[in-house]
Amino acid sequence: MAIAEAHLAALFNRPEFEVVDHRTWVLASDGDLMEGVQAEAASLAGHLRLGKLNVLYDDNRVTIDGPTELAFSEDVGGRYRAYGWHTERVEDGNDIEAIDAALARAESRLDRPSLIIVRTRIGFGSPNKEGTASAHGEPLGQEELARTKERLGWPPERFFHVPEEVRERFGRVREAGRRRERAWRELFDRYRARHPELAAELERRWAGELPADWDAELPRFATQEGPIATRAASGRTLNAIARRVPELLGGSADLSPSNKTLIEDSTDFAPVDRTGRNLRFGVREHAMGAIANGLALHGGVRPYVGTFLIFSDYMRPAVRLAALMRQRVVYVYTHDSIALGEDGPTHQPVEQLASLRAIPGLTVVRPGDANETVRAWRAAPMCSPRAAPDRNGWTCCCWPPVRSCTWRWRPASCSSRRVSSRAW
Repeated sequence: MAIAEAHLAALFNRPEFEVVDHRTWVLASDGDLMEGVQAEAASLAGHLRLGKLNVLYDDNRVTIDGPTELAFSEDVGGRYRAYGWHTERVEDGNDIEAIDAALARAESRLDRPSLIIVRTRIGFGSPNKEGTASAHGEPLGQEELARTKERLGWPPERFFHVPEEVRERFGRVREAGRRRERAWRELFDRYRARHPELAAELERRWAGELPADWDAELPRFATQEGPIATRAASGRTLNAIARRVPELLGGSADLSPSNKTLIEDSTDFAPVDRTGRNLRFGVREHAMGAIANGLALHGGVRPYVGTFLIFSDYMRPAVRLAALMRQRVVYVYTHDSIALGEDGPTHQPVEQLASLRAIPGLTVVRPGDANETVRAWRAAPMCSPRAAPDRNGWTCCCWPPVRSCTWRWRPASCSSRRVSSRAW
């Protein structure tokens, strides 16, 4: 999401008109900070210097098994500083002024993302469960709940009780939000008057509409052109679409030359150039899939990502989430043959295609030649971001082009792999 904000801001903001200007806030737990995907994503965020990304880490030092010291003893702040992040520490999660001051310092650091480590007590106020694993994975129970309310000075007989001062506070926050929204809408009206073409383009993107004639340059491959690998046909098709669909952006996990996923007439998205449409994910498949989800959820961009089919296993949780959320994400998986040669069995996909097809809401297309690859790309941008998946609707799409086949059929080796055009 922070990548999308930075990219759109670079493209559409003009002096006196910062129409794209917001932060991405994350609430993270001890468990989140243990997961491998956060290490991948945090490393890349630090490298890209995403200054509008802020993470609040609820450091209560308890997981389901017990205290985090059972399996987690690293210096999280030190690790994030090594990633290139700004870090803050608040020793008391109930010290609102200290948290507010830490947030303000984090917001001032636009040159790098920020991690705010807040020390808390899980189950705060519970006489018997505060700071314990049982407060993590079990309900307090009626008796303990009543004791907790009494200890905190709340009426024990009231349920879902919201004090009047809290209602008033949230009412003021709501009204402040409305004022800010009105101010932004007035700003955008002035922006539209001053920059009508930019405003129209940004509104088209937010609406999820494709440009007129977006598919006018799609290639057609004739017999006389000679054999062409489907991944090469995919790369040519991707670039034909990218010329007409400026919101298309993405990349692969350190495999762009192999996947053919580079947009040729674009630069890389980088700290010195936020307009670039090529995303260099490095060898971070899981983070790549999660970032694609964030881009799709943010809106204004159309993400695609790529890697070898075998490495879809590394990003499977993110792919499954994209399907569950019905997000428009395109996955390009190449090198799908079990006969990959020198890379050996670690790179030879066997069960991956079937496992992807088993994910509800994920449309899997396996084109068998160059022109079927074009048709797959033709269908992918039409994937509905929120429509319920059915036989006529798409959610997110992936296709592993048949590595060993070209448009020219070789029945002895490829006939069993061909996909009918009726499949898509």
